[in-house]
Amino acid sequence: MHSALNNLIIYNGYPLSVVVALTFHTLIFIVIIYLQQSSDSDVLELVQPTIIKALIIDENPQVVNRQNLERQRIEQQRQRELEQERQRQAEAERLEQERQQQEVERARQEEEQRQAALREREELERQQAEQRRREQEQREEELRRQAERAEQERQRQRELERQQAQAAAEAAAAEAARNEFELVQSATGLIQQVVQENWSRPPSARNGMRTILQIRMLPTGELLEVTITQSSGDPAFDRSAETAVYRAAPFSELQSLPINVFNSNFRSLSLIFEPDDLLN
Repeated sequence: MHSALNNLIIYNGYPLSVVVALTFHTLIFIVIIYLQQSSDSDVLELVQPTIIKALIIDENPQVVNRQNLERQRIEQQRQRELEQERQRQAEAERLEQERQQQEVERARQEEEQRQAALREREELERQQAEQRRREQEQREEELRRQAERAEQERQRQRELERQQAQAAAEAAAAEAARNEFELVQSATGLIQQVVQENWSRPPSARNGMRTILQIRMLPTGELLEVTITQSSGDPAFDRSAETAVYRAAPFSELQSLPINVFNSNFRSLSLIFEPDDLLN
């Protein structure tokens, strides 16, 4: 492109100004002819053309050629310098890109190492925590077993004590019941004996007769009330039974009884009168 421009500038050894002037006059002439042909008017108005003066400078073509060659050389040198500068910049950019890539790779490797160390530390901490947890569970299990054994031993001791206490209570209750039974039997026998000694059966008494009296007494043995709960059908027989009870009272044998034994057995007592020993 530069070669074509240089050829145009030094075409036939004439300067550019001459070529431009000739070209401009030619264009004006062509425009005038076109206007004359396209106009509808019969009168042609002549226009004085503008005169452009072209200044012809006489220059030595060889000098011009040397100048052009020098300009070409300078331009080529500038282009080479620009290309070298571009190459230097490209190399610097490549080196910078490689450096950045190396930095990124080094940072990535450091991050991987850091993550690996972190995972290793976390795994170690997890294993240690798991070991502590198992040891704690073992200690708690051992303590639980010891507590269970201690509780079982306490329960066994309590059960043994309960059984012993129950056995003692049962023995005491049996002894008390036996003593109470003996006391009741003894006191009842004495009361029956005293009443029997004071009972005078009437002549109307017969075998098979039966009178039941309900007597109420005080702990001192004093008689409060005598009630016939079942009559024999013979008023004389019934009255003889009542009379025997009144004659036998008070029953001093009851004074030595514990109050609970008296309340349970002698506060209210039933006596049965039957003349079974009669011959008729």
